[in-house]
This record gives sequence, structure tokens and C-alpha cells, in this order.
Amino acid sequence: MSCPQCGGSHEGHAIPDNRHPAGTNPSLGTPISADGTPELGRTYEVPARQGKAVRVARGQTLRIVNTHGTQVCDMWAFNAEDVSEHLSMEHMRAWIDRINPRAGDTLVTNHRRAILKFVGDTSPGVHDSLIAPCDIHRYRNLGVQGYHDSCADNLRLSLKAIGLVSTEVPDSLNLWMNIPFNAEGTIQWLPTVSKPGDVVEFVAEMDCIVAMSACPQDVIAINSNDPQPVHFSVTA
Repeated sequence: MSCPQCGGSHEGHAIPDNRHPAGTNPSLGTPISADGTPELGRTYEVPARQGKAVRVARGQTLRIVNTHGTQVCDMWAFNAEDVSEHLSMEHMRAWIDRINPRAGDTLVTNHRRAILKFVGDTSPGVHDSLIAPCDIHRYRNLGVQGYHDSCADNLRLSLKAIGLVSTEVPDSLNLWMNIPFNAEGTIQWLPTVSKPGDVVEFVAEMDCIVAMSACPQDVIAINSNDPQPVHFSVTA
């Protein structure tokens, strides 16, 4: 298979990967701490259109709040010892035998190991595991000129802010994202059905890094065309 950089083999240069952001935003310079370790019980903000990463030790609980009720939060989780192992939507769906997870479900990695336990949800439970995180290519396809913040870049930047790199952008668990589909498989892109203050909670099944993006999508209606911040905390 030819290399997209040179048309030949990869010999003589690095194999291309997906680690590089298309631009930047304050996610890069505003980590919650140098390595992402939280102050337990403290509430942190993921500002609108930005991302944050947090270390969650095994047995600790991550609480994410849809503060305004209208915001989608893309979420990823990585093994703290090896970020090539990560929460995987395709493996999760096979594990839980459903399209989208519910409170009580165990979420698994691309190695089919438990990484998070979904333990609480005060919302109607409408989340999405099918849609890829938005990226610069998505916004170009939607007619956006120039740079646009994206969930893919928020992941890259929030990990880089705490000294980590993932060579891929895995599919995200899209909390509160409302993507109904009919019997023919046609999907719709609709606003959330959650309310202000709705909470989801996850218990870490291994030491992990969780990244969250307050989705910047303002072209279609999933965030009611008005991205807002979300908040999170970690407790023992």
C-alpha cells in the first residue's frame, strides 16, 4: 500500500497518524492540573467549544453535568498506562447488545476490558454511540470556511495539555446527543432532550484518563445552535 505522503513505502519517514490538531484553542493552555489529576470533590468547567482531560483512578466516580441542558458532551476514556487502549464504541455495542448505553452498563475498551461503569443518569437516557466526533473535515463539508473548533481537536489539545498524545481519535460516547433513527436506518440531528442540571456518573474500572469536549457544533441543531459549557467532578 503506497504512502499518502510520498506515494511509495513509509521508509525514511514516520508513518502518518491522526495526532495533529487542525488548529488550536484555549483547551491547550488550561488543563485542570499539569498531569490532569483533579482535586477530589472540586467542580471543573469544560468551557463551550473546548475540552478538558482528567485522571480518574480505579474506583473513583466521574460526575458530568449538562449545566444548561442543551449541550452535547463528547467523551473518551483511555487506559492511563497505555493510551492505545481506549473506550471503544464498536466493542461496547457488542458487549452491551444495544446501540447506546444505559445506567448499569459496563463500558469496555478495544481490548474488551472494562474501563468505566455507567452508574447513574438523571436525564431521559438519550445518548449516542454512532456519530464520529466532529472535525475540520466535517465543518468544511458543512460549508464552514477557515478553522472551526471541533471535538476531535478538543481531544487532541486537552490530552496534549497534560503531556499525552493519542495517535488516533477514537469514536466518542456522545452524551445527551439526540440522533433518532427509523426502521429504514435514516437518522435525524435533533436538539437534546435533557434538562438543565442533568447528571451522568461513571465509576472507573481501571486507572484512566477521561477527555470531554463541550461540542462546538453550531451549524446543525444538536446543541440548539448555541454551544454551552458543561461541568464535572471526581469523587472517591
